[in-house]
Formats: sequence, C-alpha cells, structure tokens
Amino acid sequence: MSRRAVVIGGSVAGMLAAAALFRSMDEVIVLERDELPDRPSPRKRIPQARHAHILLPSGRDAIQELLPVADVHGRLLAAGAHEQSLTDMLGFGPQGWYRRWDVVAADLLLTCCSRDLLDWTLRDAVVGTTPVRVRRAEAVSLLGTAERVTGVRVLAEGLQEDLRADLVVDASGRGSRVEHWLEGLGVTDIPTDEVDSGLVYASRIFRVPKGAEDFPLTQVEADPTANRPGRSGNLVPIEGGRWLVSLAGTRGGEPGSRPEAFTDFALNLRHPIIGQLVSAAEPLTEVFLSRSTRNRRRDFDKTAMPEGLVVLGDAVATFNPVYGQGMSVAALGAQALSRQLRQTDVTAPGFARDVQRAAAKSVAAAYTMSASQDQWFPEVVGKAPTLADRLLSRYMGRMSRVATTSYAVSAAMCRVITLQADASRLVGSELLVATLKGPVREPLTGPPLTEEESAFLDSVDPLAV
Repeated sequence: MSRRAVVIGGSVAGMLAAAALFRSMDEVIVLERDELPDRPSPRKRIPQARHAHILLPSGRDAIQELLPVADVHGRLLAAGAHEQSLTDMLGFGPQGWYRRWDVVAADLLLTCCSRDLLDWTLRDAVVGTTPVRVRRAEAVSLLGTAERVTGVRVLAEGLQEDLRADLVVDASGRGSRVEHWLEGLGVTDIPTDEVDSGLVYASRIFRVPKGAEDFPLTQVEADPTANRPGRSGNLVPIEGGRWLVSLAGTRGGEPGSRPEAFTDFALNLRHPIIGQLVSAAEPLTEVFLSRSTRNRRRDFDKTAMPEGLVVLGDAVATFNPVYGQGMSVAALGAQALSRQLRQTDVTAPGFARDVQRAAAKSVAAAYTMSASQDQWFPEVVGKAPTLADRLLSRYMGRMSRVATTSYAVSAAMCRVITLQADASRLVGSELLVATLKGPVREPLTGPPLTEEESAFLDSVDPLAV
C-alpha cells in the first residue's frame, strides 16, 4: 500500500521534515500557502526573516545528516555565507569582554547568512535532490479523531479538498493553528509556558565599508541582572559584502523604526562598538521592526496526542532570537524524526509520541536558556523567578565571568548554548571547581581587536577603542 506524508509549511522546519521523510514514504507533499520565490528574497509571512539569523553547528550537522548528498553547507558558503568561530567573535557579555582564542574547532563554527539565502538554498536542495513535492495550498483543518490523524483538509484555488496521509507534520511556524485544529478533534489542555519580556527587534542591512571586510560577528549583550530594560545588538556579516545589524530592547527600552535613531540606539548600548561600525557604513534598507519575540512553549510531548501527527519547529516553541537557536532546533527536530523512522514504522503505535519526545529535548534546552534570561527584565510577563532560579543565576553569572578569562569554561558554555551538550555539563565537577575558583586572568578593559580592526575604528572615531 502506498504511504503518504503531508508536511504543513515550506520554510526551514517544513523542508527539513520533508528531507527526513522521503526515504521512508512513497510520497511526501509539502503544503505552502505562499508562492515561493525562485531566488533568495523576503517572504510576506516570515517578517522575522529580516532579522539576524545564525545556523549553529548542531543545526549544520543535523542538516548534513538529513541531506548528505545536497551539501547545503557548501552551497551556503559558495553563495557568500560566512563561517565564524565562536572563539573569534567580538562578544561583550554581562560580565565583560570575551577573549578571542587562537583555536578553531569545527563544533564551534557558526554559519552566518541572511535567512532568505538559507531558506532558498535549503528548499532548492530538497526539491532538487529528493522526490519531495511542494504544493501551493493552505491547511484548514486536520482529518481524523482524537486517536489518530488521517490527513489534512486543504484549500487550493478556492476549493477544499481532503488530503489523506499516514503522517502529518505541522511545521507551519509561530502562526500555527494546530491547537485550534486539535480542539476540533477533542484534544485540549495542552500544557503551555510563556515568558514575554516585550522585546522589540529593529534590523537594517548595511554595505560593509572599505577596510572592515574582515570584521567578525560582533555582539553586545544585555545584562539581565541590572534591573533595567535589556538592550542588545548583533552585527552579522552576511553574503554580498553586507552587514545585517539587529538591535533589541525589552519592555521600556525598545528601539524605534526611525532610521536616524538606529545608530544612536546602537551607540548607547552597554558598549558603543556596533554603533561606531554602522556609523561608517552605507545603509541599504529601511529599519524593520519585529515584536514576535516572546518565549512560548507548547508541551505536545506531555499531551495525549493523536497518532499520525507530529509538530516541529516554531509550531512547538518560539524563543527570544538573541541566541539564534530557532533554525537549529527545527533541524534537530527533523533529525529526531529521521532517526525514529530508522527504528519504527511510521504507522506503528507510539511512533508520533516517540518523535515528539525526542524532539522536545532540544526544544527544552533552548527554551530554558532563553526564558531563564528574559525572566529577569522589568515588566516581564510570565512566572516569577524561584529561589532555585536565583541561585542558578548567581552561579551562571560567576561562570560567565570565568568564561571571559578561560578557554575551557568559555568553550563548554558555547557547546551548551549551541545545543551540542546538555546543560547538566555546566554543573559537572570540573566546571564547578573552575567556576568556584574564579577568573584565571585579569578581565579585559576593552574589546580584543586586531591591529586592522583597531585601525578601522580609529579612522571612524578616535575614541572608539
């Protein structure tokens, strides 16, 4: 009997889910309600795509496992994406400047490019190297019962149609209506958690000025312990000789959309380096705002879900974008689906539940990291920090300070942040001792710039360094 899988959503999570499915199914259909561009360009229903995105090494490796022949990472680099070591970025954290270490580890390499380029490259790789079929249609409801989903009702060209499937994957993003659809089948009371700091993102693309072509990924973080609105910024080198600069502020400290205020906001971060850099760069776009930044997690893995339905990507959880974890969480979810398909038939009892539980591990790690920071900012909406949260925050603050002086501690934290190691590693005996001992060097008093970087900043502003 022919077996069909239907994936709702044609963005990163959806295309990777399709990549996970095609070897095990006779037919894989991706439903996408928008007309997809034939080149890297913005899409109407993904406004957050205009902001900084980073593919973590965990996401990169998951994509490689899902699409080994397509060489997605190689295609991105050939199209101008940048590879940036976490050990060589310019990072100003709550506890000071991180050192730049002369160590290049494959598991600490970030892939920096526009979301438009990654979306298009991934879609082109899936469609070009697999039998996956993309169909322009909108999912309007699920078919089946509370015990098993049997397909999707779709709307295409003004007509409704029932599309039967052995497995439905909802990867329709933060706008997913899966909770509403499940209610229609009698599935309710899905556990949900939310922490909303009121974060607003403002992003703009600049042409990289002459002399700054090799400037690395630069980040100025907010300080969640300062008892004031958190303001942060990221300058990300992307394809085409451009910088994608994203500024963010929590409730009470939000950036605006006026172009003339963009540089001023950047100059008034905890350190002005991003403002100094963009003040010398030619803006190529207007300022784009996004308010879709709340942390929200729906625990489908803890719900009596129907067989035949898996939910992945932003349809499960959304995070404060500052850690750049969303795309990698989607990739790890698709990887969990792929690995389960190697062990169990898609129609076997408990298949969907096992996938959901496996995918929930990276979701929980990313959500905990993001929400545990956002909960400290003023006027945050969500549960108040517990005593355990306060003790952990003090410990992590001390560890972050040690990380500014120790490669071993810094690398360990990076592997947790990039979803390659479990957070429990941070309280292991070796790191616990290192944290309690404290910093091993004097903290840096300014950004660790190369001679070329320092010379460029001096040419922009004599007081830059």
